[in-house]
Amino acid sequence: MDWLGVFRSRRMAVLFVLGFSSGLPLYLTGQTLQAWLSSVGVELGGIAAFNAIGLAYTFKFAWSPVFDRLELPVLGRRRGWMLALQLGLVAAIAAMGAVDPLAAPGQLAALALAVAVLSASLDVVIDAYKADVLAPGERVAGAAAYVIGYRTAMVGTGALALVMADRVVWPAIYATMAALGLVGVVGTLLAEEPARPAEAPARPGAGRLARFAASLWLPIAELGRRLGPRGFALVIAFTVLYRFGDFFAQTLIIVFFRQHAGFEFTDIAAIYQGLGYAATVVGGVGAGAIVARLGMRRVLIAFGLLQAATNLLYAWLALAGASVPIFSAAVVCDGVANTMGTAAFVAYLMSVCSPAMSATQLALLTSLSSVGQRVFGAAFAAGLVADAGWSGFFIATSVMAVPGLVLAYFVARPWGTPDEGRRGPGDREEFAPARRDP
Repeated sequence: MDWLGVFRSRRMAVLFVLGFSSGLPLYLTGQTLQAWLSSVGVELGGIAAFNAIGLAYTFKFAWSPVFDRLELPVLGRRRGWMLALQLGLVAAIAAMGAVDPLAAPGQLAALALAVAVLSASLDVVIDAYKADVLAPGERVAGAAAYVIGYRTAMVGTGALALVMADRVVWPAIYATMAALGLVGVVGTLLAEEPARPAEAPARPGAGRLARFAASLWLPIAELGRRLGPRGFALVIAFTVLYRFGDFFAQTLIIVFFRQHAGFEFTDIAAIYQGLGYAATVVGGVGAGAIVARLGMRRVLIAFGLLQAATNLLYAWLALAGASVPIFSAAVVCDGVANTMGTAAFVAYLMSVCSPAMSATQLALLTSLSSVGQRVFGAAFAAGLVADAGWSGFFIATSVMAVPGLVLAYFVARPWGTPDEGRRGPGDREEFAPARRDP
């Protein structure tokens, strides 16, 4: 398979732009919001509490059946929702930036929650679009193109926003980020609409509540039936634990760089966002080639280990202080390992989903993957820092990676046949999920 040739297709360019659209809101309710709140004097506990807004990403599966079952009157089942959500995000981000965090923290929280809900919904639809439109042999490339686009947006909402923060007011920053959201609209208009599969039948005579419950339960039941009880349990546990420590470490990362390590926002932008973006591109382009040579299992384990080691580098930075070489080494390792691990992880999740229910099934799996940050990070990160210090915090996040690495060995074993009826050229048995029942 011509790995680099895959990236020259229009489909990959569209996925890059859609990744940009999907990644744009994340920091605006996360790390960039942390920087804003920190700069105006909000206490650490209050900043950590804002992480709870990210629970929208964890519970997005609850409303994801809407995107599988309902179709808007324009652009089709997937693109219609993408366009509506992208336009909603442009308006909500602009409104969020107009609020004073000290004078109206409740209003800011409400608007940030609206951005998070719209963003989580857009993630659901774009994840489903990727699963629907990509052939099995294109999945790692498609996931990598999406991740590179995602990280490009994070450079804008991270590095560019932090550089601007030293020069202009925050409302201007958020207005600029809102305008960048229009890039995603272009990607949606250029995207191809995937064929709509036959829908799962609804229970005859069921009321609205019963039909909605069925629309949520049927995709889960279908996944469990296809994977079998053991395979289903392994996939769910792996999804929760594989990136648990990495996500937990991100909960207060900008606060760590700014308040403990002592870097200025411009330094953080140049190293964490700029250098990290370069590492992301390297990791994304190299992901498929390495998966093709080593197989899914080895890649998930190897880059999971590297991600855990990266957190130890942040622990070293916590002890060393404002050391640019240590900071740079940690960021480069984090960017390469995270991108390769994410591309393989997302490709694996896509391989276990059914096209008719991809929005709901991927929403469930990706929701579970973020509990380290969205649930436990918001609740326990500040307390762990207070008890163990920043170095102890990052050491603990490295240890959190161990269970997921053990599970990676089992879920990516070459059992069964991946995606029966959807195999593409270049597929390998290592992409197979846990054994499926015949």
